[in-house]
Amino acid sequence: MLMISPRMASGMQEKQFTPSLLNFFVYNPTFGPREGEEEKKILFYHPSEVEKNEKIRNVGLCEAIVQFTRTFCPTKPAKSLHTQKNRQFFFEPEDNFWIVMVVRNPMIEKPNKDGKPPTVEYQEEEILDTVYGAVVRECYSMYKLFNGTFGRAMEAGGVELLIQKLEKFFYRYLQTLHLQSCDLLDVFGGISFFPLDKMTYLKIQSFVNRVEESLSLIKYTAFLYNDQLIWSGLEQDDMRILYKYLTTSLFPRHSEPELAGRDSPLRPEVAGNLLHYGRFLTGPTNLKDPEAKFRFPKIFVSTEDGYEELHLIVYKAMSAAACFMISASVELTRDFCEQLDGLVGPQLTLLASDICEQFTVNRRISGPEKEPQFKFIYFNHMNLAEKSTIHMRKTASVCLTSVHPDLMKILGDINCDFARVDEDEEIIVKAMTDYWVVGKKSDQRELYVILNQKNANLIEVNEEVKRLCATQFNNIFFLD
Repeated sequence: MLMISPRMASGMQEKQFTPSLLNFFVYNPTFGPREGEEEKKILFYHPSEVEKNEKIRNVGLCEAIVQFTRTFCPTKPAKSLHTQKNRQFFFEPEDNFWIVMVVRNPMIEKPNKDGKPPTVEYQEEEILDTVYGAVVRECYSMYKLFNGTFGRAMEAGGVELLIQKLEKFFYRYLQTLHLQSCDLLDVFGGISFFPLDKMTYLKIQSFVNRVEESLSLIKYTAFLYNDQLIWSGLEQDDMRILYKYLTTSLFPRHSEPELAGRDSPLRPEVAGNLLHYGRFLTGPTNLKDPEAKFRFPKIFVSTEDGYEELHLIVYKAMSAAACFMISASVELTRDFCEQLDGLVGPQLTLLASDICEQFTVNRRISGPEKEPQFKFIYFNHMNLAEKSTIHMRKTASVCLTSVHPDLMKILGDINCDFARVDEDEEIIVKAMTDYWVVGKKSDQRELYVILNQKNANLIEVNEEVKRLCATQFNNIFFLD
């Protein structure tokens, strides 16, 4: 998708073009080793309408770049190629399988007088390798979540099956990429956790245990509230990519307006009157429909000796969602779904009310929220926890930021500096717009703060960040 935003400069209108996807392809250099067989290397190419010889030429160029860089570092070949007009990103997720994404650099069109063609200025420095490299890796991770590895498709049905799977998945998935809004959160790929008191957390843990005991087919469970994670039985990396799918794709598709009062903490006190607002987000939309289909999406998660295929059941009541994963070798029937609905629906509805009530009470105790003098992003590499006051609530298509893109670029640059060294460190930058930007790296944790205090000095900025750490992260130790 191409986005154009006009702006005024020197009395004449300029057009600003954001980064956009030019090409995306998957190839294997071992599939067409002889002259005249080059097309066999190409397993997927977007856009598909590109002429065959151009596809072969582009893939051949990437292959040559990778081979050339191998002479300097055999174990770490090219990751990206910078040109004036675009940026190419290379990723080898499995032996000899390469994914390449080509992004057109942002540019500004400046109109000329006397009817001459406009002057184009490419802003190649605005693209961060870390951000878009993470996007390519996430593309593969999302494919693997729903299809398993490339090697699995090859074993099951050869090159033809792999090509079919790539076409089916990436044709739809690439339409959901919004490269103009990618930023530091894409690098982290973290999980937002919902803050809970101990008693409510124990209620959720008890709920998960009861359901897994009653429905023994369930192998793994995850529990979310308000698009934030509370409980997960999956490995971190599997939960990370499943969380991304749930919060950016599945939940937004089903975000219909809730009935008035459903999220109210008040509920009837009549004994035995259990409210039931549960529904399946995957699988049957209506259990009472005699024609209902009991097919669920399948996902692949890691195990000690490889991976396992699972049915993904996502069940929601009000703002609470429970994900149940069951071995794909089991056939799920109407009886099982009715049993799950009858057991989980009332309990999940009750839990959603309890969580909402506790959240409302806590917000009342903390008092009305004031517009703070700072915004921050926090990430913990150990448990993948992320928290951001910079990003506004995700819509179905994009996560908006509440700060200028130039400040987001500074955050990305600081993150690149942190990635180059293992030691803990702190970086303070004063932006051209008079904002202060602070980055702290300490014990596998990273904190980025944007302060709107143009008259502050270094000492005052440092004190303000200390106060932020004391109020927002009082149980986390940051080195001074």
